[in-house]
Amino acid sequence: MMKKTVLIFIFISFYLTGFAQDNIPELNLQILEYVKSVEGKKVDRGECWDLANQALKLVNADWDKAFVYGDKVDPKKDKIFPGDLIQFDNIKIKYTEGNTTYTETMGQHTAIVYKVLGDGIFEIAHQNNGFSGKKVGVSKLNINYIINGKIYFYRPTKTLGN
Repeated sequence: MMKKTVLIFIFISFYLTGFAQDNIPELNLQILEYVKSVEGKKVDRGECWDLANQALKLVNADWDKAFVYGDKVDPKKDKIFPGDLIQFDNIKIKYTEGNTTYTETMGQHTAIVYKVLGDGIFEIAHQNNGFSGKKVGVSKLNINYIINGKIYFYRPTKTLGN
């Protein structure tokens, strides 16, 4: 009985940490490795999209050098993986914890999915924000709390020959 309980606990822990996802695309894995290597450091000028720019250049991914970072994926229909990129467009998030209501806003902002925690709940890596400044930091994002604006998820791609 003890072995079975321990195995169930390990499986649940493994699943909840976001590592239970299988078939993470190779480019995503490479991007995630890069992000881990620069966590706590300033990438380029410290602008939010500099992190995505450097990660995509490193893996030779195709993108439009603006705010489209590969194939668009829909978090309501498609599986989101660590290493996917996120573009925020005038987002307003509002949620309550205990007796306190929090409101966050993001104009144009870029981030990379660091972990998938649940349905619409992620840890994201980004810089040029209020909590980690111009250095790469990881914070929680729950897209279920978005009340205004648009958010776009992208899967990095590489054409044949790259």
